[in-house]
Amino acid sequence: MLKHSLRYHTVLAAILLLCQACASTPRANPNVSATAVMNPAPAAASVTAAAIAKASSTGTLLDEVVAVVNDEVILKSELDQRIAAVTRQIKTRGTALPPDNILRKQVLDQMIMTKLELQQAANKGISVSDDTLNQTINRIAESNGITLAQLPEKLQQQGIDYADFRQELRNQLIVRNLEQQLVSDQMHITPREVQAQIDADAANGNANNQYHISQILIAIPANPTSEQVAEARKKAEDIYQKIKKGADFAAMAVEYSQGQQALKGGDLGWRKGSELPTIFAAVIGQMNPGDISEPLSSPSGFHILKLDEVKRADNKVMVSQTHARHILLKPSAIMTDAQAKEKLEELRDEILKGGDFSKLAAQYSEDPGSTTNGGDLGWLDPGATVPEFQAQMDKLQVGQISKPFKTQFGWHIVQVLGRRQVDQTQEYTRNKAYEAIYARKSEEIVQQWLSALRGSAYIETFLDNK
Repeated sequence: MLKHSLRYHTVLAAILLLCQACASTPRANPNVSATAVMNPAPAAASVTAAAIAKASSTGTLLDEVVAVVNDEVILKSELDQRIAAVTRQIKTRGTALPPDNILRKQVLDQMIMTKLELQQAANKGISVSDDTLNQTINRIAESNGITLAQLPEKLQQQGIDYADFRQELRNQLIVRNLEQQLVSDQMHITPREVQAQIDADAANGNANNQYHISQILIAIPANPTSEQVAEARKKAEDIYQKIKKGADFAAMAVEYSQGQQALKGGDLGWRKGSELPTIFAAVIGQMNPGDISEPLSSPSGFHILKLDEVKRADNKVMVSQTHARHILLKPSAIMTDAQAKEKLEELRDEILKGGDFSKLAAQYSEDPGSTTNGGDLGWLDPGATVPEFQAQMDKLQVGQISKPFKTQFGWHIVQVLGRRQVDQTQEYTRNKAYEAIYARKSEEIVQQWLSALRGSAYIETFLDNK
């Protein structure tokens, strides 16, 4: 009966709001270890020629090549199409557009990373089925208050081809799956780490606060030289000074940032204090909304942070629990839907006339987890059951029995036996500490993999006069 739900990372919720014109933000593909991609690169001329010949032989080469990524090409028409989508997205947010040459470079860089990620996914056999894709598109349509049938027309009004939208969404789902596999393969969190996080959070009163943050990242390569570090530091300092003199942070991010959210004005979204990278946490905790940090150094490069908003947290967590019991009947070849519902109506009438709920549940219920307990589900936290079941419980007074209702498991009647408020601060604290470590380590794994992936790939660009 308990629901086991899969969470989406911050990625899917932002895949498409129609007003954002479906501009994608490629992310590092974390499913492949860094060493797996560190093969010696062949001669540049031979790789470029082979990639272009491959595209031409398959009928793909219809216009000019703007980049070669290993054995694949990116065409000028593809770049132009992506730039148009990104431009719509930036204008929707009200951010100033950078110069054309800067925007083209930023967009091409992200297309290159997407290409690399999809190549790795193909090598690993990672794909997204049509059924999964269709379900995701249906959720997107619903979230925008339209039907699936209306979606193509709405997209067309935004200048987005439906077929291109489907392919872009499929690519984003593939990348997400690849990242999740990489993180899963490399993630290891010990009880000692969780306790250390709890102790650190207790010492830091900002741990449960939520911060809306934007970032400008001036990246440095893996194993940088002192000259590369100095050059990146100077560039970050120059950008910081421009912002201090009045330059728009989001516009500077679009133009200069090398972070994954650059084309979104550097917007990192909401982060809990406990989930912030260590170098961010101490600084953000001392900032007020609207403040800009000086450049911060990390193994990834130099970060300039802007604190957009803060939500202060109440550290005490009270949960309203429901004590319930139920009887479940499952339609089958022997019992139809209608018969299951009718039988539960008979059982409900019998209970209302004085019948023993527990005995009837033990005799008739088909829920193996609760039958031996007379249908008793114990004390349930909000969201511990599927939504339809939760909704029925929420409508009942203590002692009331619902009418028959259906969920994915079959037909039920449920009785609420009690309600209580429970202090779950300790459990909440431990769960949040684990989630904070997971989020922080995930980001580190992805960033390190991204640096290694790009550093080991063959990439050549041809942006002049394109």
